[in-house]
Amino acid sequence: MLDKIRTKIECCDRISRSEAEWLLVNAGDEELAELAVSVKNRHHVPNTAQFLIMAIINYTNICVAGCDYCAFYRYPHDTDAYLRDFDALRPSIERAKSLGGTLIALNGGFHPKLHLKDYAKLFGLLHAEYPQQTFFEMTVAEFLFACRVSKLSLAQGAKLLKDAGTCWITGGGAEILDNSFRKRHSPGKFRVEEYLAAQRAVLKAGIGSTATMVVGFDESIAERFNHLETLRDFQDSLDGNKLVSFLCWTYKPHNTKFGGLELSSAEYLRWLGICRIYLDNFTHIRTSVLTQNEGALAGLRYGADDFDLPIEDEVTQKAGATISLDFEHLLNCAREQGLKISHRKPFVVGENSGLLPHSRACGHAS
Repeated sequence: MLDKIRTKIECCDRISRSEAEWLLVNAGDEELAELAVSVKNRHHVPNTAQFLIMAIINYTNICVAGCDYCAFYRYPHDTDAYLRDFDALRPSIERAKSLGGTLIALNGGFHPKLHLKDYAKLFGLLHAEYPQQTFFEMTVAEFLFACRVSKLSLAQGAKLLKDAGTCWITGGGAEILDNSFRKRHSPGKFRVEEYLAAQRAVLKAGIGSTATMVVGFDESIAERFNHLETLRDFQDSLDGNKLVSFLCWTYKPHNTKFGGLELSSAEYLRWLGICRIYLDNFTHIRTSVLTQNEGALAGLRYGADDFDLPIEDEVTQKAGATISLDFEHLLNCAREQGLKISHRKPFVVGENSGLLPHSRACGHAS
């Protein structure tokens, strides 16, 4: 079976779900890494990877979704609930810029009283104050909830944010795109079909978006593959503006209602390799320094081509994530993988940054 799969990958043929499942169970670490790098090299100059420095800054921790795996959210009546305005966000943005941050993600939660016009006003102020700064604003799940609160269609909501200057809405809130998983852990966070409809509306409006996944809860391997299959099919179905990257990170269990244990780095790396091989229509596969620390950089040998150096992220830090600002040490860990590491600019909507001049991507790959 391994030789058959290797031949398909060398010929740029798409592997099936059953073949990917076989690889996860039966391929050795080095075999899996080799195949993943082979797929990566369709898109990128071999033995290279890129990074940027970024911060995830929260304007509110108020959220009524009630996901049992989240240590961050507070209900509106909680004493430590907060809602930050433009002036309150400025110090965090200035700190990120002073540390070399070129990308700032602005996230919140399912705030029951905030309308999209409130978000648009805040984002408009930020764009006026920082016209050269790249912002990722909201997540797909948060956008969907705000549209419901605002009684706006998804298309209307996307246009409102686009008109306010929003260029990116991240694929956050996906976790595991399987309705049985979502019913167990996040019943207030929309069904898979609703989530994808919101993301499609975002992309159709000319706003960029990303694909994400979180592993290490109690999800089954079948549920994980349901997530990947859903993403691959969704990416195939898009015309024009596609998802620019895929990021997989690991669940942090501390201070959460669900609890549990963290996924091992070894299992994370193997799953990252499967993601690169199976998601053959994604140009950029990112490994998560935020949740795996320097161990994530071994993911560059399992098909990842990109990583972030985080400055802050209250959501994962509340759940036990630790952040190092010793960026040079982290970059040296990446270089130890035998790769040439370069700093990249934030992606531009519609631009396949990092591709080979004449991409060797073929078959179903974008």
